[in-house]
Amino acid sequence: MEELKYWVWLASILSVGTRKKLKLLEHFKNPSRLWKAKKEELMQVEGIGENSANSIVQNKNKKEIIKELEKIQKENIEIITIKDKEYPLKLHQVYDKPIVLFVKGNKKVLKEFSLAMVGCRKNTIYGEIVAKSLAKRMAQNAIITVSGLAVGIDSFCHLGTLEGKGKTIGVIGSGFDYFYPKENKKLAERMLAEGGCLVSEYLPSERPDKLHFVARNRIISGLADGVIVVEAQEKSGTMLTVDFALEQGKTVFAVPGNINSACSKGTNELIKQGAKILTSWQDIVEEYPLKFLHEKKAFDIIEKEM
Repeated sequence: MEELKYWVWLASILSVGTRKKLKLLEHFKNPSRLWKAKKEELMQVEGIGENSANSIVQNKNKKEIIKELEKIQKENIEIITIKDKEYPLKLHQVYDKPIVLFVKGNKKVLKEFSLAMVGCRKNTIYGEIVAKSLAKRMAQNAIITVSGLAVGIDSFCHLGTLEGKGKTIGVIGSGFDYFYPKENKKLAERMLAEGGCLVSEYLPSERPDKLHFVARNRIISGLADGVIVVEAQEKSGTMLTVDFALEQGKTVFAVPGNINSACSKGTNELIKQGAKILTSWQDIVEEYPLKFLHEKKAFDIIEKEM
């Protein structure tokens, strides 16, 4: 608990970006040494200016940090730091990987083979059908799904997975005390009850913020072995997730859609740019042959193409 409080402290300083925190950890080796560092020592680290150094020095309220840590432990929230063995290896491919993960539920699924599914919040009926049926199929083949628990395609990904008796991971852009969106809270509870987990890089007391949701997209793609885009507008958070996935070297699948639908403009453009077109479950099997080599069930349940 002694060392954990310093990790909680470092995670609480949102005015200092993740890349700078990683540089500081590289220099000072652990957050407890960073806590003891003086302003002048902090500014010796490359990229750490006076403003960042001041933020670090001025955010040292030990009583508040201990109070926060006690609350975290009371609510059965697990803290996984970048130094821990439990930290997902896939996240090390992320350029600005989170230094701390706050996790509820079954943390073991974070290390298993998984595919992320993202798409429009204001989806079409077509998008709903595709998302749910595809997620259900993945669940029936022991594939963990990852999404952002937003309304729309995210929700249908999680719901489809649960219908297929599978496990799903939800990455949120706020602390657990301020779950957003509220209408998906029951869905999140069901995900936990059925063996999945929830992940956030923010303290439980952190409120939702637009920038938090942008940042969490890199974790969604980072935790997954590939990313499936069901529906997407040309400029959207979904397309940002695609950018993160490509940066991380992940396979990006895109579901083709109606050329007259705004929700398909992004996915159709991705296909034109070289994303793997996804029109049936077989496309996933072919992309990951080693995953299904010894799982006959994967081939047994292949149904007609969507």
